[in-house]
Amino acid sequence: VFLFVPTAPPTPHVLPAPTNMVFLIGDGMGFEQVKAAGLFLNGQEGTLSFESWPHKAAVSTYSASSSVTDSAAAATAMATGHKVNNGVISQATPGDGRPLETILERFASMGRSTGLVTTTEITHATPASFAAHTVSRGKNPEIAECYLNQTRPNVLFGGGGTLKGDAASAAGYTVVTDRAGLERLDTESVTHVAGLFGEGHMPYEYDHVAKKHLEYDRLPHLSEMSRVALRILSRNPKGFFLMIEGGKIDHAGHGNDLERNLYETIEFARAAEVVMEHVGERRDTLVVVTADHETGGLKVVCGNGKGALPTVTWSTKGHTPVHVPAYAWGVNAHRVTGIMDNTQWLQIDLGLAPLPAPTTMPAVAERELSAALAASR
Repeated sequence: VFLFVPTAPPTPHVLPAPTNMVFLIGDGMGFEQVKAAGLFLNGQEGTLSFESWPHKAAVSTYSASSSVTDSAAAATAMATGHKVNNGVISQATPGDGRPLETILERFASMGRSTGLVTTTEITHATPASFAAHTVSRGKNPEIAECYLNQTRPNVLFGGGGTLKGDAASAAGYTVVTDRAGLERLDTESVTHVAGLFGEGHMPYEYDHVAKKHLEYDRLPHLSEMSRVALRILSRNPKGFFLMIEGGKIDHAGHGNDLERNLYETIEFARAAEVVMEHVGERRDTLVVVTADHETGGLKVVCGNGKGALPTVTWSTKGHTPVHVPAYAWGVNAHRVTGIMDNTQWLQIDLGLAPLPAPTTMPAVAERELSAALAASR
């Protein structure tokens, strides 16, 4: 078991670095989830908004400890460029346990604004890996403390729970708890805002829209949170970094719940549309859509027309070791091509000379992957 740590001096910039970066992560969203959502929404695969972007890749996701990653290790790899053990949030484990600088922290150090938007609890593994450091993803109070008093993202939108409104307010954050409060925000003046929407994870989009649960009408959709976050962060002339997570794609995958999986993926695609509407023709911005891992082992058998559930199979209630999709637009997007590793995102985000993908897996991960491939034959 080992950690990929560059030993050479810091790599010089070889391309213009983006002033703004929007990183959209569909948690648990594999190629088949994207395909199924296009078939359901439009009756044809390849039709989600981001699938028309000019640059695409397949991304490997294994962690330092397993061929099957979890969200903490995968998001840490994307945020820091380092492989870590499952469950670890942006610190060198294996290794000396030191904090690993994240892309969010790098942007903040340059005077740029930063934000995290998710449909899970805001201290969940994926957002935490961009703005906290801890040996265990389960240390939610520690993650909340890091947000409020150390990394201090300008925007924190997601489910409440561990991160309390009183604590956020005491730390200088404007706190909103529903859609009305979000819409009332003065996006031209607010500097730090915590949108804590409910206790724990936010509701499924399917329950919000298709089932029309009225109690959910008071809560915003992912696309709405994304739009407000962009308005706030874009005021900074130095630039911004924003991570947007469709976190409940993963939850529906764990339940092999096709309808909820489709609705989550479609709303995630709407968030990507909001980003592109905001970015317009800017030449200083990089926008990426990708996933941390695939969940459920989904396989589309056939489509059944627009608005009809496609016929699918599931192979597991857990994560799988398959590659996940990536789509990119803007500055340095041409470097998103072929087969990548999730540790390579940091170099693309910062316009640095590319590091080669790791060529060796930890022994345990290699054994697990070989077994998984053999079982699929």
